[in-house]
Amino acid sequence: MSERRTLANAVRALSMDAVEKAASGHPGMPMGMADIAEVLFNDFHRHNPANPGWWNRDRFVISNGHGSMLQYALLHLAGYDLPMEELKNFRQLHSRTAGHPEYGETPGVETTTGPLGQGLANGVGMALAEKLLAARFNREGFDIVDHFTWVFTGDGCLMEGISHEVCSLAGTWGLGKLVVFYDDNGISIDGETEGWFTDDTPKRFEAYGWQVIPSVDGHDPEAVRQAIEQARGDNRRPTLICCKTRIGYGAPNKQGTAATHGAPLGAEEIAAARKELGWSHGPFEIPDEVYAGWDARDRGRELESRWDLLLQDYREKHPGLAGEFERRMAGQFPENFRGVVQKVLARMQADDKTVATRKASGMSLEAFGPHLPELLGGSADLTGSNNTNWSGSVDILDDPGQGNYIYYGVREFGMTAIANGLSLHGGFIPYTGTFLVFSDYARNAVRMSALIPTGAIHVYTHDSIGLGEDGPTHQPVEHLAALRVIPNLSVWRPADKVETAAAWVAALARRDAPTALALSRQGLPHLPRTEEQVGLIARGGYILRDPESRAPMVAILASGSEVGLAISAAEQLTAEDIPVRVISMPNPCLFMEQDAEYREMVLPEGLTARVAVEAGVTHYWHRLVGDRGRVVGIDQYGASAPADKLFPHFGFTVDNVVETVRKVLG
Repeated sequence: MSERRTLANAVRALSMDAVEKAASGHPGMPMGMADIAEVLFNDFHRHNPANPGWWNRDRFVISNGHGSMLQYALLHLAGYDLPMEELKNFRQLHSRTAGHPEYGETPGVETTTGPLGQGLANGVGMALAEKLLAARFNREGFDIVDHFTWVFTGDGCLMEGISHEVCSLAGTWGLGKLVVFYDDNGISIDGETEGWFTDDTPKRFEAYGWQVIPSVDGHDPEAVRQAIEQARGDNRRPTLICCKTRIGYGAPNKQGTAATHGAPLGAEEIAAARKELGWSHGPFEIPDEVYAGWDARDRGRELESRWDLLLQDYREKHPGLAGEFERRMAGQFPENFRGVVQKVLARMQADDKTVATRKASGMSLEAFGPHLPELLGGSADLTGSNNTNWSGSVDILDDPGQGNYIYYGVREFGMTAIANGLSLHGGFIPYTGTFLVFSDYARNAVRMSALIPTGAIHVYTHDSIGLGEDGPTHQPVEHLAALRVIPNLSVWRPADKVETAAAWVAALARRDAPTALALSRQGLPHLPRTEEQVGLIARGGYILRDPESRAPMVAILASGSEVGLAISAAEQLTAEDIPVRVISMPNPCLFMEQDAEYREMVLPEGLTARVAVEAGVTHYWHRLVGDRGRVVGIDQYGASAPADKLFPHFGFTVDNVVETVRKVLG
């Protein structure tokens, strides 16, 4: 048996054993792709197990994340801080070897994968980041950004629609350092895929502008090596290597069938597989010579040391570029940015014009963009509507070195998952744009941005029935509530330009978790505030208006376009000798995370007369208004009409809010 096959068999054995011990998992993919992984890791993959976060490492992503034991076995054998005990605890509580790879839980895992196709999309984002950073910072003799993105993917990933979105873009962008290994084994959970996956995959990718290497024997190390060499030789196009493999390779009675996909092989089949593979070692036993064959620590240290010396010389020759590169990769703001923020907020507060918050978002980008070259934005074919570009926006296709704007086309899902990859790579603050109603198309990638988490910023405009004539297909009513229930996603719905700018500041500072901004199409009036109130916006909810000489009898809570309505209602009620407190809630989830003292100061428990006003479904607000409170909202779909006709039609009037307050007071 060749040394290569022995090294690959170590991956197969660990995968079989871990899945068997857990009584759960997917042994088929790791056994089928082990030979490919062995060639990639031992001959090509540039990484340092002692420093998984080395900036110039290659990125390795398993998009078919159910095959996670392949990655865990590779990381363990290569010398990462992933001891055998963790492999023995595969899929168990508090282990670092979850059922699907999880970013931040396991050293060497670049992104959380599992929902098929999204790892591939993240890889596209990582490869795009590498290309743009290289164009920006590399100089003759100083390729300080120079690494590949390797992605393992299966039939399921390529069936998912997101693969079409992102692979089309990868070809358009010419991501020559993106190499995707397609595990073409013809098997999925339901069996042989020939009944439901009849695409000509090579032609499909050729049409995208990829280099395609078809019909590579995935169990022939030399064929795999030659294919990778060919892939590395084309720096203009991403490459798809179509690897013909046998799922569950080595399990004599189950290989090539769906029986190996998502269930333990069983003790009898594992014993037969050990014999078939010539692997005579017991469960979780790896001989020293096999460890020595896999150990990447010395090579990794040498690779990083050479790069460190290059970076040191780069600092001397190009100190300005080096400082900017290191700042961006460390995720730090420029030194003067805090002062910029203060000036922007003050300028916004001094401007009393009526402005749609989508336009205010564009104004914020105009103010912050010149100071943050790491901002990398885009829109799903709605740039003019989303206001996601600004005067300094440069198309990445026009100038990769200075490019900071992406025309994603109508690809909401792919756009969002690519942004996750950009954020994970480092060096960029990615933001995306579409209508709020189309966050549904992107929802699973939004969820993944919160689960991973990434610092992606999701800009959603046309946030309510206020968009008007396009009607209920385009009018979000349930979307705010749906986004707010995603753990770790910060959702802002600002009421005017000042709250919009403050929301952008919070989003930019939130590098370790995502933010969604829900913005209006229609103009919203400027709201007067004190300097203290401007500072309190960052707490998610604050007192915007209080009675002058009496304690409030009722609190009206509102977000976005309804805050102005709440103030008008409060003024009428005050004239009727009913003192009202108006609480602006641009981010009610964030408000609920504040300390109890602050929450009690803003919304005292004794103030039981509460009314919430928001142009969306009502159920979210009941946690804030309580059993005695009421919500003015919309629990039905909208209608096609001008916005100024829709709001009265659905009860968003001063008279209705006033009447609702009267009912609460009894």
